[in-house]
Amino acid sequence: MALQSPEWWRNGIIYQVYPRSFNDTNGDGIGDLKGVTAKLDYIDSLGVDAVWLSPFYKSPMVDFGYDVADYRDVDPMFGSLADFDELIAEAHAKGLKVVIDQIYSHTSDQHAWFEESRQNRDNPKADWYVWADTKPDGNPPNNWVSVFGGSSWKWDTRRNQYYLHNFLTEQPDLNVHNPEVQEQLLADLRFWLDRGVDGFRLDAINFCCHNQSLEDNPPKHATLAEYGEQIPPNQYDYQWHVNDKTQPETAAFLQRVRAVLDEYPGTMAVGEIGDDNMIDVMTQYTTDNRLHCAYSFELLAEECDAAFFRRIIRESNDLITKGWACWSIGNHDVPRVITRWNSEALSQAAKEDRAALFWLMQFTLRGNSCIYQGEELGLSEAEIAFEDLQDPYGINLWPEFKGRDGCRTPMPWDSSLPHAGFSTAKPWLPVVSEHVSRSVDLMEIDSSSLLHRFRSVVDWKNQQQWLKLADMELIEDTGDLLAFYRDEDGHRYIVILNLGASQLNYPLFTAGAEDLTPPNYAHEISPSAVVLPPSGAVVLKLA
Repeated sequence: MALQSPEWWRNGIIYQVYPRSFNDTNGDGIGDLKGVTAKLDYIDSLGVDAVWLSPFYKSPMVDFGYDVADYRDVDPMFGSLADFDELIAEAHAKGLKVVIDQIYSHTSDQHAWFEESRQNRDNPKADWYVWADTKPDGNPPNNWVSVFGGSSWKWDTRRNQYYLHNFLTEQPDLNVHNPEVQEQLLADLRFWLDRGVDGFRLDAINFCCHNQSLEDNPPKHATLAEYGEQIPPNQYDYQWHVNDKTQPETAAFLQRVRAVLDEYPGTMAVGEIGDDNMIDVMTQYTTDNRLHCAYSFELLAEECDAAFFRRIIRESNDLITKGWACWSIGNHDVPRVITRWNSEALSQAAKEDRAALFWLMQFTLRGNSCIYQGEELGLSEAEIAFEDLQDPYGINLWPEFKGRDGCRTPMPWDSSLPHAGFSTAKPWLPVVSEHVSRSVDLMEIDSSSLLHRFRSVVDWKNQQQWLKLADMELIEDTGDLLAFYRDEDGHRYIVILNLGASQLNYPLFTAGAEDLTPPNYAHEISPSAVVLPPSGAVVLKLA
């Protein structure tokens, strides 16, 4: 457990738990809150600062909890409010903070608010969702496209209007322009703060507000021919999304969210940003008394070479210096890191070395970090047969896009038990054989395992107090090396990471430098240079 303070989130590590797939205690094949509580000792042993729980609210589970039917209750499949209170108490007893999801963009179509809103055009909640009249020819009011494909508009015969859904048709968009909606969402925020929640991950937060003029989004290209061979499989990728999200009113609403959080010292909010200009939006949302930190999909991409990371750091300069970044390289929406950022040709040992290198990169950048469950084990992206798919995103776009089930498979705990100890019943997604061999029990008894390497680098990070607020300066023109300075209280530190496939030298006058490199990162230091093998790294205090 890391030493914590009111600003525990600065340079902190947040461990994401996807409850459905973490630990099942009631034998229904789905993880639950009691299952998380039962594994808090394990989470605590990782040295992280907080546990983030993906949605556990009452929901029809069309999008696995991101379609909320009641913001103030636990879905029975996950347990009860009493189970949540127990989880909070046990986590706090271990010094762990608890972060939970809040979804302000949309609800379930089974939420009581929407059921009332859709009845007619003059009920008390008629304007709580985004409704629009049809065009004269019966078509939707504009060309906006859902993230999951198809029009963002769904016809409703009761009101003879369309409602907006940026995601599934079962997820109608809230009208956050409406002051009553804002007041309700802030009241729900206080409900969880009063139960002891320490922080919130705000899902798809820049989708909160739309352009009320309902203007069309412009196309990315005038003709399909301009896409060349890279024609997107998803309609969503054909537009610049300048009108259906990321409006100025969202930034103003976030100031109201921050004001509530400021009433509860030591609490925080991290925003998820998905936008055409993600870094700029992250910067805007983490300055001027809005969110404490934010992450985007920039580091959830396929690219992973040094030039890519240099570009992200360079473009994030304002975010790093004025706002606050949350560096997330994996989560429940993208393929597993060890698969996504590795070549199949590499040996397992080489893949693990690279996974460890990416952790060191995360922990030494200015900001804080999110780690998704199972990354510490080196779980690979699971191949799921079409008949086993659960994710509507993947089912809709199969086979060009297989959805998100491959990173959501159950956590393997015990290789000797059915379903690797996740559940006594058939799990909601299968436990693949390659994950059984990476179960926690096997990792624990192998002192050289990736799990122990993760704990080692986290322990190292927690001892480096200079990392918390040190300024950061990118070093350019370093080829396959990623290098940057960190400056704090008159001291200069340098971090150098070899993301290439061959041994590389970095010319550096090292006389008098103090070697702070964590264990298990290969490097050699001469008076005039640093020598790094592939996935090697060095951290030096220069002055």
